[in-house]
Amino acid sequence: MSEKEQLNQVEAVARTRLKERGVEVADIAELVFFLQKQYHPDLTMEECKLNVNRVIAKREVQNAILTGIELDMLTEQKKLSEPLQTILAIDESLYGVDEVLAFSIVNIYGSIGFTNYGYIDKEKPGILARLNDKSTGECHTFLDDIVGAIAAAASSRLAHHARNTE
Repeated sequence: MSEKEQLNQVEAVARTRLKERGVEVADIAELVFFLQKQYHPDLTMEECKLNVNRVIAKREVQNAILTGIELDMLTEQKKLSEPLQTILAIDESLYGVDEVLAFSIVNIYGSIGFTNYGYIDKEKPGILARLNDKSTGECHTFLDDIVGAIAAAASSRLAHHARNTE
């Protein structure tokens, strides 16, 4: 397998894992729209999807997706050692490593991404509300932050692009 084929395979698996966990590009695009609609009155969902797809195409984002989802799945399967098993299962508020992984995504497009991420992480609109619902029995300790970070990065990308085309 060539290096290019391997890179394409990593992206394909990352996208598949998102779908398997109930997250579609359109869900993330809705978060981008939520973050950017007041600044871009003519913003379309297609533009939001384009920016989400561009963010997901980045290797560091794919690595974060794969790592975070794997940890969430291992937590659901109760395959982690204590105390990490319990910390992740209850999404312990002082844990913070889930946010640190998300910051690796947010950081790609500069400081505006951190502001977007903080806001969306606090508000939890759209898909983030479902991912934060602990009553489902699913663990999304990492995934909720990854999805929020992708949306924040895509919003930042959109804002930078709009600024450069003015």
